Amino acid sequence: MSIFRTKSIEQSLRETDEPGRGLRKNLSAFHLTVFGVGVIIGTGIFVLTGQQAARNAGPAIVISFALAGVVCALAALCYAEFASSVPVAGSAYTFSYATLGQFVAWIIGWDLCLELALGAAVVSRGWSAYLQELFDLPTWLAGDKAVPDFGAAFIVAALTIVAVMGAKLSGRVTGFLVVLKVAVVVFVIGLGLFFIKAANYTPFIPAAEPSSKASGADAPLLQVLAGITPQHFGWFGIVAAASIVFFAYIGFDVVATTAEETRNPQRDVPWGIIGSLVICGVLYMAVAFVVTGMVPFDQLDTAAPLAKAFDLVGQGWAADLISLGAVCGITSVILVLLLGQARVSFAMARDGLLPPVLSKVHPRYGTPWVMSTITGVVVAVLAAFVPLSELSELTSIGTLFAFVVVSIGVIVLRRTRPDLPRAFRAPGVPWLPALSVLASLWLMLNLPVVTWVRFLIWMAAGLVLFFLYGMRRANLALSAAGQDGLTAGGGRSDSRSAPGDRTS
Repeated sequence: MSIFRTKSIEQSLRETDEPGRGLRKNLSAFHLTVFGVGVIIGTGIFVLTGQQAARNAGPAIVISFALAGVVCALAALCYAEFASSVPVAGSAYTFSYATLGQFVAWIIGWDLCLELALGAAVVSRGWSAYLQELFDLPTWLAGDKAVPDFGAAFIVAALTIVAVMGAKLSGRVTGFLVVLKVAVVVFVIGLGLFFIKAANYTPFIPAAEPSSKASGADAPLLQVLAGITPQHFGWFGIVAAASIVFFAYIGFDVVATTAEETRNPQRDVPWGIIGSLVICGVLYMAVAFVVTGMVPFDQLDTAAPLAKAFDLVGQGWAADLISLGAVCGITSVILVLLLGQARVSFAMARDGLLPPVLSKVHPRYGTPWVMSTITGVVVAVLAAFVPLSELSELTSIGTLFAFVVVSIGVIVLRRTRPDLPRAFRAPGVPWLPALSVLASLWLMLNLPVVTWVRFLIWMAAGLVLFFLYGMRRANLALSAAGQDGLTAGGGRSDSRSAPGDRTS
């Protein structure tokens, strides 16, 4: 079927060797680990830690971070196999198009648009909250209560201009921001240890209690399907929190997109992915443990919980330092997500799955300026008007869905392309990818029903767009139609597919 045509892996690899199209290989495992830590540490740790401790898990938010980290580790091994098999710049969209076909690639690409755009909006709202905390800005201008959130819209607009102009963070600036963010996190852990009160850990897992939310749509899908009364806290609350703080780990998959620029992708990409995950996971759990020990967990339901925790223990100067570090550190994350979103959509447009106008490159800056501008406008509107919790939940379900598809893809590719060179092989296939699928689905089932409804509406809209436009206008479909025309006109037709241009 035409919708399952693949974009040749061999062709994709050949393109990286063409003059002016390949990327310079100058990254090592250390560089990838630093890059991964720099992208991962952002609003998730600075914001969601306190919110989910207050709403769902209590001090057991530490366990939630551990569960989310394990799910990410399983998916990370699958991403590593894809990146080493197809060491070409791109994302899960690129991998899927080269291995599983056009239809799966569309689903992943459309899903990544949801993940990256909403992720940028979430991070922007966290940036605004810490900015308001740092400079004591009016609550109507920035922070939790601002609707519209002008602070969030401002940072998105400013970084969109940077993205269009083609400015790139140098290795020195990126390294500086990573050091800054890690230093802030270590500072929180080190200073916070002196203000821990053992009483704040009792009970470590608060007793489950009925949810105070009036609407059943706000309850986790699993509880609704099983006929269970919606609950906060207890083990259901821990898993529900894990489904949301999972957002804090988003970004490790960006490491896989740098495979083409890595000197030894077979070795360095897996080390970069796993290394950044381990470092961030340890830091996340340590911060969660310290913050919930400093103040009662029910006082952390704010968009700047780390700063508030130090305010509540009389360390306002530390709160200001944390806010400054968060504002500076989160800035790079917003830019990376905006760049990623624009480039995924740009790649889809270049392949013909979206209107070609979206793939226009700026004549001076050499950037996908049309897609970058549209991305900036959409993200700015979302960040200005949509509550943080709803954004993070949608981002989490989008990412988990991508994990499911990538994990299944590893199993399918082992069967359909056993001859494909795999420098890195995920261990325990098919059992490890299957476990990744089940773990991701479990976290997805613990997200609210309303999140599922919004996600399904988004995916349904994507399928309509694909069948009305993308399926017919994709470059592969047009090429196939041209070949059919030549055959019908008496031209020579070879019944065998060209190497790497296999169809399913």
